[in-house]
Amino acid sequence: MKLAVLFGGISSEHDISCLSAASILRNLDKNKYEIYAVGITQEGKWFYCPTCDPDRIENGSWERMADKVPAVLSPDRGVHGLMLLHEDKAETVRLDCVFLVLHGVGGEDGTMQGLLELAGIPYVGCGVAASANSMDKSITKAIVETAGVRQARYFLALRQDFERGAEGVVRAAAEALGSFPVFVKPCSQGSSVGVAKAGDMLELAAGLTEAFKLDSKVLVEEFIDGHEVECAVLGNQRPVASTVGEIAPTQAFYTFDAKYKDESSKLYIPAHITETQMETVRQNALRVYAALGCRGLSRVDFFVTHEDGEVVFNELNSIPGFTSISMYPKLFDYEGLHYPDLLDRLIELALEEHHG
Repeated sequence: MKLAVLFGGISSEHDISCLSAASILRNLDKNKYEIYAVGITQEGKWFYCPTCDPDRIENGSWERMADKVPAVLSPDRGVHGLMLLHEDKAETVRLDCVFLVLHGVGGEDGTMQGLLELAGIPYVGCGVAASANSMDKSITKAIVETAGVRQARYFLALRQDFERGAEGVVRAAAEALGSFPVFVKPCSQGSSVGVAKAGDMLELAAGLTEAFKLDSKVLVEEFIDGHEVECAVLGNQRPVASTVGEIAPTQAFYTFDAKYKDESSKLYIPAHITETQMETVRQNALRVYAALGCRGLSRVDFFVTHEDGEVVFNELNSIPGFTSISMYPKLFDYEGLHYPDLLDRLIELALEEHHG
């Protein structure tokens, strides 16, 4: 099977994508797959890396590899894959499947999924609408509300309003939520990027100012006093939910660096919650997954409150991290579906979805 692994990308999560891709490349069965590692630089240039060296992908030096070949993924269904632009000729590679390992903007937001739909190529993960809707936190919130799943209360702030009258937006957000602290989150920036915790009006104004540099829509969310737990979901029409894992970050809250770079953050599998809470998380994860129209895989994150043990939805990641310290593969490993078998299953689901 000719399988492309697409990594890197234009988003702020470029480096994490490279870490995830390196782990995936180390665990794919080379006897089953003819692998085409295709990296996208932060400037948006595409290259096929024939040597496919996970170490060089992990440390970012793949961009300096002498044998890399400029490449494009053609939307032409007659090509059904890659065009490799050698100096003296163009070579086409008909792909059977694409494993998307692109986190954030330009990979997890429906844009790459749309290109692959046009090309008619099966791909791992959620479709166009589910990807776009789960990338935009405000749309996720609106959809989850209809699913009857408890989530943090929120205020949606718009850049145009903030530019016209910042004080009014800060005041409206504070009044809507009623108390501090609150979290400020750009709507479409992916994993913890640009997120700030605000303890008063001044910090809220500063958080909004920074967040609007990244996005035109920003959520101001109620602070949930609880610990974060995560559930991995796998499947198309009949998805299954893993056991629940818990994160105990060493940093004040689960920042981007804590999530992907800080190996001192502790992961507990299973989470330190009751059986009833565990089942609530798993059922709510499946409800959110179905409401957003997800397929293939997603990681669904919740809080369990310290005071009364209430389960509160936080966010869904349609292309979760696959690094050596990532929760998604660890949760299914605990269930007995080990990393290489999990990758095989994800590729099977992609083909199943495409071929009906």
